[in-house]
Amino acid sequence: MGYKMIYLDNAATTPVREEACEEMLPYLKEQYGNPSSIYRIGREARNAVEEARERTAEALGARSDEIFFTSGGTESNNLALKGVVRNRGGKMHIITSSIEHHAVLDVCMELEKEGHEVTFLPVDRYGLVNPGDVEKAVKPNTSLVTVMAANNEVGTIQPLEKIGAVARENNIIFHTDAVQAAGNIPVDVNKWNVDLLSISSHKFNGPKGAGALYARKGTGITPLWQGGAQEKKLRPGTENVPAIVGMGKALELAAGELPEKIKELTGMRDRLMEGLLSMEEVVLNGHPSRRLPGNVNVSIKYIEGESLLLSLDMEGIAASSGSACTSGSLDPSHVLTALGLEHELAHGSVRFSLGKGNTMEEIEYLLNVIPGIVERLRQMSSVYRQNKR
Repeated sequence: MGYKMIYLDNAATTPVREEACEEMLPYLKEQYGNPSSIYRIGREARNAVEEARERTAEALGARSDEIFFTSGGTESNNLALKGVVRNRGGKMHIITSSIEHHAVLDVCMELEKEGHEVTFLPVDRYGLVNPGDVEKAVKPNTSLVTVMAANNEVGTIQPLEKIGAVARENNIIFHTDAVQAAGNIPVDVNKWNVDLLSISSHKFNGPKGAGALYARKGTGITPLWQGGAQEKKLRPGTENVPAIVGMGKALELAAGELPEKIKELTGMRDRLMEGLLSMEEVVLNGHPSRRLPGNVNVSIKYIEGESLLLSLDMEGIAASSGSACTSGSLDPSHVLTALGLEHELAHGSVRFSLGKGNTMEEIEYLLNVIPGIVERLRQMSSVYRQNKR
């Protein structure tokens, strides 16, 4: 296969599928109207936005008037958490997990600085939040619980139904960051007992710069910005019509293809896990089965994840590291340390995330080249040589 690019970083972003591109094109060219305008091309743009809203709602098991378009997962998370806090007023208690995406963790830390109390729940070695821990953490002033649907690094899928039941029983608003879940596993806002849910278009083969927040009818949210009546004044600003149209189409198609996609990705995922774990001193991170169908995260002892990524790139394979070293930090991923991994092992982590278009042939190619890369990198490690004497 030579240097043909094999893309195994779908948790970071995905290519826009052709059907979504085709639906977007008219709204980048001749149908350029502002959705707030009353003349024909404005009405055409408005109709396209509303059709995308209906498609998004159907894919999530929601009502169309509960869908609010944003620029992506980060904005949706900020709007959900800060919007609820501002709406409630007073000092609140918030419950979250220690392995959330920074788009949730950083918001919670900021709210903590503002005087609100935040409980960061631990997870077990597989990355699972115990619903019992959520219940134990509830206080009289607990107003919000936010736990992600599936982890972006290790792929562990949380027991949202049980966590949501705890929140519902205690009259607490429940938010979930479903950015990694949407388009990869079935999403149902009612089954999950969630009041707020965030998604991002570019994670399910839609365009970047589009996302949505599901807000159950009656959930009080104060907008973060003022200046327009768009999205029922919750998210003012002229809508990004082409991106919204592309997202609606991509999510509709992803939801329809889900059973087949899960079957195909799970088969490739399990083969990849089997091959990687057959290597010496390789550890699987995350739950062995309760994980996203396309996620494989392993730690390989005696190597640095970044060195492995660069070597894989030279073989035409794109993946990502589970550590934060690439961002200039010497600390390993907060997710992996929360799972109990030692720093040395966490630094040797790599994430392969499969998606639409990947094939078993690509998996076999990866499994063919990675043992040699690992052996070469280990031979360069004085720690490895010392331990093998």
